[in-house]
Amino acid sequence: MENFIYTILSKKRNKLIVIMLVLMAMAGSVMMIPSKLVLARMLPGKSANTFTIYVDTATNASIKETKKVTSCVVDYMTKEKEVTDMEVFLGQGAPLDYAGLVKGSALKALKNQAEIVINLTDKHQRDEPSFMMVHRIRPLINKACGALVPNTSIRFTEMPSGPPTLATIVIELYGKDAKVMRKTAEDIAAVLSETEGLVDIDIMQDDLYTKYDLVPDKEKIIRSGLSVDQVNQIIFLAFKGMPIAVKNTRDQQDQIPIFLRLDEQTRMIEFDNKAALLNKLSSLKLMNVKGMMVPLSEIIRVTAVESSPSIFRKNLKNMVTITAECDMVSQVYPLLEARDKMLKELWQKYDVAKIDGINTFMFDLDVVDHKSGAKMLLRWDGEMKVSLDTFRDLGGAFISALVLMFLLMVVYYKSFALSGIVLIGSFLSIIGVIAGHWVTDKIQLYATDTHFFLTATSLIGFISLMGISARSSLLLIDFAKSLIAEQGMEKKRAIAVATATRAKPIMLTAVAIILGSLLLATDPIFGGLGVALIFGSMAATLVSLFFIPVLMDNARAMMPDKYFLNKLEVKKGSWCVITDNISAILSPKFRDKK
Repeated sequence: MENFIYTILSKKRNKLIVIMLVLMAMAGSVMMIPSKLVLARMLPGKSANTFTIYVDTATNASIKETKKVTSCVVDYMTKEKEVTDMEVFLGQGAPLDYAGLVKGSALKALKNQAEIVINLTDKHQRDEPSFMMVHRIRPLINKACGALVPNTSIRFTEMPSGPPTLATIVIELYGKDAKVMRKTAEDIAAVLSETEGLVDIDIMQDDLYTKYDLVPDKEKIIRSGLSVDQVNQIIFLAFKGMPIAVKNTRDQQDQIPIFLRLDEQTRMIEFDNKAALLNKLSSLKLMNVKGMMVPLSEIIRVTAVESSPSIFRKNLKNMVTITAECDMVSQVYPLLEARDKMLKELWQKYDVAKIDGINTFMFDLDVVDHKSGAKMLLRWDGEMKVSLDTFRDLGGAFISALVLMFLLMVVYYKSFALSGIVLIGSFLSIIGVIAGHWVTDKIQLYATDTHFFLTATSLIGFISLMGISARSSLLLIDFAKSLIAEQGMEKKRAIAVATATRAKPIMLTAVAIILGSLLLATDPIFGGLGVALIFGSMAATLVSLFFIPVLMDNARAMMPDKYFLNKLEVKKGSWCVITDNISAILSPKFRDKK
């Protein structure tokens, strides 16, 4: 080992080869991220023993129509052998879990809303993880059950492993004109639906529909010998229904109410058909004070009006939210693809412009409608926003750690060069972190057909490696400096001896880290941390043993301060020794021969 390192240091060509290899490895590993050889994500999905199916039918749908969709979903899920049981919650949300807390399950109380909780066998006893099952059955259920009721949205929600967000992809559209915002939201949802990897696209706003108001004509009612209250009650009784009497029974402690209303066939009319409604009313008759039967159609006006959708506001601004989920992919790449599509495809209807500035809202867009001139703000939220915030904070922590470490090394060595060598050795462990994720991704893709992502836990592992990598560089620098100062050893030889001597403890430290991280690497959430520690330690060890000695040899600060000579003058007739080891000239052995 000593001779090998000395051979590298003795020739500039060898040192240049080592430097070029390290630079190429650094450039190659960093380029794996933009080239998508290594995919980044906040946190990967994990297999669970349960997931939830959210069903949202049209805003004006009845509970019967909602039940029709949920029954279809239940019938399909009963065919899955891994499903143990299911619970259907009509007109309400399921009991709150972690996913329900962040996705608003507690706020569900409408006839067109339902949740189906699917319970599976234990994840350790089945081959198919829950997210793979969702990936497989999602398109089948949407095709079979999604078309039963118009404007039906069926979404699959797994237990989130990390960021508490409303959905993986969340777009908040802010503006003032509600009609323009509705149309823009539909255009944005169309772009998302065409983006590969995005599923469960949903616009969180009420559907527009026509409703019919039955308005009693007071003048006609009075002339017909009826009362307004009598007309209101018969209409309510016919369409809504009410208890009209009670029944007593020996088997029931309380009285049983008798509920009366028109049957389903009589109550139902064709969609948006005013004539059919008038025909139904003509069959309902009331007896006036003179004993004559008066049809309801004679004393009631039917008025068609547009529905009044709910207005959602955030920070005192009108808002429409569009959500989407990612299907087995990271949220980063579909988001960027969808954003590029919006810039290219929406220009015919809107002026779409990027927002300048580097911040966590860097992907936002300004949208202006061509026809109305209405201005809107398209803001990306969800997991992407949380990811940017997290990586920004972790990046800030990493830079702060580098700066503090550099200042500490400057105080210790009184040299910027040696301090920079320590930092370079710490930072170059990123080669192993990224390359390790690429290797692990290939192995996992072959075994399970799923990707292994570079996550926030991977960045935490990279930051934790800094101290270990710095320790290895410090061992080499201190030992080499002591050999030069105390034994008068030549610099190149001292560096080679120090590297060979300290190689064993450096490698033993790396082996301990690798063995300790093997079990961590199998965890679905903290696997990135384990992989970063394992492969980062390997890279840091190689950098410490081969690249750091080259940097040390090129640093003048490696020589003891008291032996620095700026100029050596030799007079004619005297003798001198030509050497690259200045300390040898002043050593006791040399002075005895002087």
